[in-house]
Amino acid sequence: MDRLLGKTALVTGAASGIGAAIARAFVAEGALVWVTDIRDEPGIAVARSLGAAARYAHLDIREESEWISVIAGILHEHGQLDVVVNNAGVTGFEGEVVPHDPENASLEAWRTVMRTNVDGTFLGCKHAIRAMRKQGEGSIINISSRSGLVGVPVIAAYAASKAAIRNHTKSVALYCAGQGLRIRCNSIHPATILTPMWDPMLGSGEEREERMEMMIQGSPLRRFGTAEEVAGVAVMLASDEVPYMTGAELTVDGGLLAGSAANPKRK
Repeated sequence: MDRLLGKTALVTGAASGIGAAIARAFVAEGALVWVTDIRDEPGIAVARSLGAAARYAHLDIREESEWISVIAGILHEHGQLDVVVNNAGVTGFEGEVVPHDPENASLEAWRTVMRTNVDGTFLGCKHAIRAMRKQGEGSIINISSRSGLVGVPVIAAYAASKAAIRNHTKSVALYCAGQGLRIRCNSIHPATILTPMWDPMLGSGEEREERMEMMIQGSPLRRFGTAEEVAGVAVMLASDEVPYMTGAELTVDGGLLAGSAANPKRK
C-alpha cells in the first residue's frame, strides 16, 4: 500500500464525506495529508484519526490569503506539495432552503454557490501551480459532479458551478503543459454519492427512505455510490501511474451518463 509513498497532499473540505474518504485513502497509500476545512472540530478529529501521517489546517477556500498562508506552511515544513484535491463545495441548500431554479433563485444565493465552488477551485489551482512549479510536477484533482455535465433545473447554480470546474480543469491542464510543467489537472464527476451533503435534501425517517429510493431510480446500478469509491479514483490520479492523463474527466455515477436521458418532468 505505497502508491503515494513520499507524497505530500492537501485535501479541502476534508472534515467529512468525500474529502475525508480521500484523506483516509491517501494516508493508507503512504502519503502525508493535510486535512483542511472551515469546520475545525470535525476536521481535527479526522486528522487525529489518521495518526502521524496527517495534519489539520483551517482553510476557507474563498480567501486567497488563507491559501497563501496554508501552502507556505506546508512548503516550510515539507519542502514540497505534490497533490492538491479541490473538493470543498456547497450545494446552496446547507442553510435555509431557498429556490435554486433559473427563474426564482436570488442573485445572492447564486453568488454564494459560485464564490465557494468556482472561486475556491480557481484559487486552489492557482496556488497549487505556484507551489508545484519549483519541482516541476504534481497532480491537481478537482471534484466536479455529474451535475457539471448535464443541466439540473432545481439546482442551477450548483450545476453551473460544477460545469465551470470541469472547464477550468482543462484550462489548467493545457496551461501547465504549455509551461513545460509535469503538473497534471483532472476532474472527477461523482453522481449520487451518499454523504452528509445529501442530508438536507433527503430529510429523515420514512420520508428519507422514499427520497433515497427515488434518487436512485435513474441509476443503472440502482444504488448510491460511496465516498470510498470516489477516493479510489483520486488515488489513481494522485499516483505516478497515469502520467499521460491530464485534462480528463472521470465519472463515478453508476452508469448514469452511459446512455440514460434526463428529461424534465412536466406539470
